[in-house]
Amino acid sequence: MTSSTTSPDPSTSSPTGPATAPSGGWGELFSRDHLATVLTLAGGVALYAMNLYFTAALMPSIVADIGGARYYAWVATGFLMAAVIASMLVSGALARLGAARAYVTGFVVFGAGAVINAVSPSMELLVAGRVVQGLGGGLLAGLGYAVIRGALPDRLWARAAGLVSAMWGVGTLVGPALGGLFAELGAWRWAYALLTAAALVSAALAVRALPGRPAGKGAPVAVPLASLALLTLAAAAFGLSSSVPRGWATGTAIAAGLALLAGFLAVERRATTTVLPSLAYRPGNGLRWVYLTVAALCAGVMAETFIPLFGQELGGLGPFTAGLLGAALSVGWVVAQLVSVGFATDRARRTAVRTGPVLLTAGLIGYGLLQSDAPSAVLMAVWAVVLFVAGAGIGLAFPHLSVAAMRSGADESEGSKAAAALNTTQLIAYAVASALAGTLVTLGGDSLLTSARLMILGIAAVTALGTVTAVLTSRRGTGE
Repeated sequence: MTSSTTSPDPSTSSPTGPATAPSGGWGELFSRDHLATVLTLAGGVALYAMNLYFTAALMPSIVADIGGARYYAWVATGFLMAAVIASMLVSGALARLGAARAYVTGFVVFGAGAVINAVSPSMELLVAGRVVQGLGGGLLAGLGYAVIRGALPDRLWARAAGLVSAMWGVGTLVGPALGGLFAELGAWRWAYALLTAAALVSAALAVRALPGRPAGKGAPVAVPLASLALLTLAAAAFGLSSSVPRGWATGTAIAAGLALLAGFLAVERRATTTVLPSLAYRPGNGLRWVYLTVAALCAGVMAETFIPLFGQELGGLGPFTAGLLGAALSVGWVVAQLVSVGFATDRARRTAVRTGPVLLTAGLIGYGLLQSDAPSAVLMAVWAVVLFVAGAGIGLAFPHLSVAAMRSGADESEGSKAAAALNTTQLIAYAVASALAGTLVTLGGDSLLTSARLMILGIAAVTALGTVTAVLTSRRGTGE
């Protein structure tokens, strides 16, 4: 199961331009030849995404049991920081271990973190377990994109990329609902036991589905240590902004995070070993706009982390129902994405990329403005509708951005690195947006209604930037 053709020269096509081979159907993707591979690729991403929102739905119950409310935002931020670090190791893991052993490593580390969470007597240890989970999860999420190009023929890339990225939506759909159910039953520790079992089963499937040895004998892949250090420090600074006292300390932490991100970009432009492909820094190349649009979409996803909390505290919903409300965005993501991957014309794909951030931003603004201390059942139903619209914006654009990254390189190695960096971009956006969301909630003070409006509208301001980068991404000639 190897790629049958190489991708087109990126200098002669725009990122969302037509494919070089006819698009394969769902039947071929799920055929006996590819089914086990597809289940492994999709399963790793689904497990990662489900876990992120699984924990969001469990957090009110966890805090009530073991305390540590001041570390609420760090439970997500620590996980995402570790995932960013691990995502940078994807190319090296594939080169040294091969696809199967890289996947097994990711699943085992993820499962070990879930075990720590299940037995945690304090929030500090839970955060540590989340960091271990993030290391395994970041590897799994990156492998889901990086292995597509080498494991499947190019006519299946669009549908495979759509399926893998749809798993973010499926995971965020199942995660809040399932987490809410365990919270309702008062069994949050058993929730992590379930994740451990799922990780072990997935590891066994990976051994059977994927090659056990590296595909080639290329030179070892160097780790961009300087970039890694700057990104980690930036994520830590943004995370601290939600924990320090409001005022100058919050502003200082945010400013430090922005300065470290700027330093990261400066180092990347000059380094020989980089996190993002060198194409992304080449003048006139459209890959940078692909990554920036993906980052804007993913910032919108992180608003979902606090929706179960708002549903319970503002709407008076139970944990399970609040989890379902949080899943409304994910339902829109999945539904729209399954439709979007069938777009066959260049014009349709470009329209999807441009429309996606607009719908996401509009949906978030609507949800933020409609927040209320005592919402009626009708108003909460409207919340679900506007969150669905927001998610649909993500689903429309995401598969075409994924394929654009995969096709940006002239050979399999470059394409795989660009695809793996797509996941790194997602995780960086998640880490920064998660910390930003936590800070905005904190700035609301004792009023949860104010916190909800600040957080949702603040995230919408970030996603609005994606409406600009999406136009640059889909504009003909951006890859020239």
